[in-house]
Amino acid sequence: MLSNDKVAQQQATIIADLDQRRGKIISSTGGWFPGKGVFSHGYSMLEELVGEKTYFQILILNATGKLVEKPLADWIEALYGCLSWPDPRIWCNQIGALAGAARTSVMSATAMGSLAADSRIYGVLPLLESVTFIQQARINQQQGLTPAQIIDSAFAACAGKPYIMGYRRPIAKGDERLEVMEEVGRKLGFGVGEHMLLAYEIEKDLLQRIDEGMNINGYMSAFLADQGFTADECYQMFSMLVASGVTACYLDTYKRPPETFLPLRCNDIDYQGAAKRPVPDAD
Repeated sequence: MLSNDKVAQQQATIIADLDQRRGKIISSTGGWFPGKGVFSHGYSMLEELVGEKTYFQILILNATGKLVEKPLADWIEALYGCLSWPDPRIWCNQIGALAGAARTSVMSATAMGSLAADSRIYGVLPLLESVTFIQQARINQQQGLTPAQIIDSAFAACAGKPYIMGYRRPIAKGDERLEVMEEVGRKLGFGVGEHMLLAYEIEKDLLQRIDEGMNINGYMSAFLADQGFTADECYQMFSMLVASGVTACYLDTYKRPPETFLPLRCNDIDYQGAAKRPVPDAD
């Protein structure tokens, strides 16, 4: 328990710090300085970035503070294409489709659909777990554990059905996107790094154990770990990963008659609540 004097001292320090920031917007990332230019992480946007670097190089810079070479930015751009499909059955896209049927703006539809991808099951959030897993797995391997022992340890930590993030797919087995991205990587001159080699070894063991292979999340996590990105950096630079597919599904239903996407009859709903009961007459 802190004494009253200590509490008062802490409060005074906090107030003094806030007073230093009062009426000011402080940024360690960058900003616009009239007459001097616009800057991002020390780079001049208009002199060093715009027209000199690709949009995805700038996107990664803004999200991570790292200005990567064009081949890596091109690989990440290709990955965006793999993970933003115009299929309204995917739940983030379904929100965009419903928004189109309701005649909202494209901005609100895309923002709402993108927010729905912040989900542990599908979307961007699983990157935090899968990148963390493969990076820790590589450390464990360097310390002498085999892929089989790494899997045993991961399964032991599961409360229910054993799984490893990045090595299951909720609907279909296998993932056709891996072969596409492997070819993209080869064309751009990327080899197979240490995290990726381990990811393949884990996949081989899992196929024998539970007939489940690596999915695109596991693949991209291993690849990006080999490029030196942290889990948080991956999460940050893929924040708008599904936006394009959401927009496509919005426009599809926006062009149709309003309120016609996934209509339901009352008897389509499996109501399991209280039984119908009479409403008493008012006095």
